[in-house]
Amino acid sequence: MPTQHEIDITGALDKIIIGATGLEQIVQNVKTILATVRGSVPLDRNFGVACTYVDDAVPAVKAKLAADIVQSINTYEPRVEVTNIDFSEADANGKMEPVVRIKIKDSVSL
Repeated sequence: MPTQHEIDITGALDKIIIGATGLEQIVQNVKTILATVRGSVPLDRNFGVACTYVDDAVPAVKAKLAADIVQSINTYEPRVEVTNIDFSEADANGKMEPVVRIKIKDSVSL
């Protein structure tokens, strides 16, 4: 039975492992997707997660961002399935971070 992994992007890319393989590579790829603002990658402007919801109401932001996260991960890291997305509470500056739970698909061998 595949185990689930929780991805918290707080400090997501503090440590990048060049040549990562297996589970380490998959988790790093998901963190990179979550930490990248869509439109900021010159040769792939669709990579990452949109930040256009910034002034929307919190419930709308959560719904739009969750859908966007699932779509981006399905596109750029098809070896995993998103099982849950939670959001940290907004701080005094209105900042909230997604916490994404993924599981490795059965067809993937590590």
